[in-house]
Amino acid sequence: MALRLYDSRVQAVVDFQPLVDGEVGIYVCGPTVQSSPHIGHLRSALVYDLWRRWFSYRGFKVTFIRNVTDIDDKILANATGTETWWALAYRFELEFTAGYSALGILPPTYEPRATASISQMIELIQSLIDKGHAYPAGDGSGDVYFDAKSWPGYGELTRQALDDMEPAADADPRGKKDARDFALWKGHKASEPDSASWHSPWGAGRPGWHIECSAMSSRYLGTSFDIHGGGLDLRFPHHENELAQSAAAGHAFAKYWVHNGLVNVAGQKMSKSLGNSVFASELSKAAKPAVIRYYLGSAHYRTTIDYHDGALNEATAAFSRIEGFVARAKKKLEEIGAHSGAETVPDEFAVAMDDDLAAPQALAVLHERVRQGNSCLDAGDLKGTASALGQVLAMTEVLGLQVESDESGASSAALAELVESRINAREQARSTKDFVEADRIRSELASAGIQLEDTATGTDWSLS
Repeated sequence: MALRLYDSRVQAVVDFQPLVDGEVGIYVCGPTVQSSPHIGHLRSALVYDLWRRWFSYRGFKVTFIRNVTDIDDKILANATGTETWWALAYRFELEFTAGYSALGILPPTYEPRATASISQMIELIQSLIDKGHAYPAGDGSGDVYFDAKSWPGYGELTRQALDDMEPAADADPRGKKDARDFALWKGHKASEPDSASWHSPWGAGRPGWHIECSAMSSRYLGTSFDIHGGGLDLRFPHHENELAQSAAAGHAFAKYWVHNGLVNVAGQKMSKSLGNSVFASELSKAAKPAVIRYYLGSAHYRTTIDYHDGALNEATAAFSRIEGFVARAKKKLEEIGAHSGAETVPDEFAVAMDDDLAAPQALAVLHERVRQGNSCLDAGDLKGTASALGQVLAMTEVLGLQVESDESGASSAALAELVESRINAREQARSTKDFVEADRIRSELASAGIQLEDTATGTDWSLS
């Protein structure tokens, strides 16, 4: 089966065909480092980490670029008399790096800052002016705008007609020919620090947001590359504008566009006005990193996740089952000097991951192998145990789930062994039609905070 992904540009799941055999170039819009990272930032970074890991497992050489926007209106607005804009940006950049690292998100092949590619942005803007797709404002402000009407393909990513678009609100409209024209270069203002401006043919100033990613992706991946990714909220205007300006400059740009779903909080979109943002620092206190990673990666990447109180409980229990089996199996195999079986993912897991990174189906395979492995352990089938362990370790490695082997793993193993023994006793009672005993065991586990769910493939348990 070919590896398939949902291309937002054509709005369909398509076969992935790399530009260069055996290689894949991915550019992901990283954070604007104006404030601390929240759960949405972590979810987005995790999605593309999973894509990267799966491409690597499938044998591709991956070049993964994720930028840092370290110059922006909001960064300048949040700077204070005691903390310059560049110091503020770096402080929050370190917070993002720490948050990513805690969740086992691999560092990019390269992580360029916008301020390190100003000359490339100026060259791209000048090329657009020369081709008749951009113009300097005539009011002496130093602003430069993309001429939206000059590019017939503007709107193709989000399937909008120009006349239906809202005015671009990313710059002062004083020098625009059309309200939909967006800023490529912003002339320096007296209210802004001199350190936040660079020399250009149009006067001192700084780049607009959209031109930054066009210049950086082309600088590090070339004018044509495989995948451009980012959050669903970036499709318009950011990615639409990136595509328009890059195509107008003569670049083939991204072959595929991939967008991850967002994170709501208690049914509402996160926003500063509602004060409902869930920050990475809060999540780190609510559960261990592997559980947070499991939770954020358990839904399909294109769906919206709703975070609420208790949302991590199910992930905690699910990951404990995995961790418990691994610890139990390793201990039993070590006792006889044996090792796990071949660490390769099952075919069903690979089929799910190849199908637009279908994480829910892939996790179902993982848990089926955990149940199978526990059954083999209980039956004394050490060959079956070793085989299941090898496959579980391969799947958790691909998913980036760090399974503990220290006290945490031992505790999970002890809990799992106790619960599995009671589940087995309940199954025995049910097989002899002793439903009073079966119900008593269920109630006994429920009183200890353990809920049972009978499924077609066995009984699952979770911590309530």
